[in-house]
Amino acid sequence: MSTTGLDVFDKTIQTTNIWLDEITQFVGPDRHVAWKVLSTVLHKLRDRLQPDLAAHLAAQLPLMVRGVYYDLYQPAKTPTAITTGEEFLKEVSKWMGDIRPVDPKVAVAAVFAVLERHVSAGEIAKVRNALPHGIRALWVLETDAVAG
Repeated sequence: MSTTGLDVFDKTIQTTNIWLDEITQFVGPDRHVAWKVLSTVLHKLRDRLQPDLAAHLAAQLPLMVRGVYYDLYQPAKTPTAITTGEEFLKEVSKWMGDIRPVDPKVAVAAVFAVLERHVSAGEIAKVRNALPHGIRALWVLETDAVAG
């Protein structure tokens, strides 16, 4: 039975809930925190990408997540000058300042892990390869973890 009366909305709510559940495994059971972590890390990642690549990534996000991904987006100001992992983590931490403390490394790892599980491997490779080395180093793929 449809919750909203529109299958497309029901599907995006269901998929978004799956993503949030996966993030709560990293940051704890508070779904509000998980939503903030997801939106913040996606914004910081998006802002580090060229607009065409950001759009290709967005195309693989659930509709509801895609909406938050594009919130406040200013393509003319991208990619940002952030190049190091430390700068990236500092930005993530700053934008999560209105929730309970979450280690920005954990937040980034949680969102990158969800993206890796739900976005095509080819798109993940393009996104990772487009990132400066310092930020790319934060993205430890499951295959890297097994190999390392």
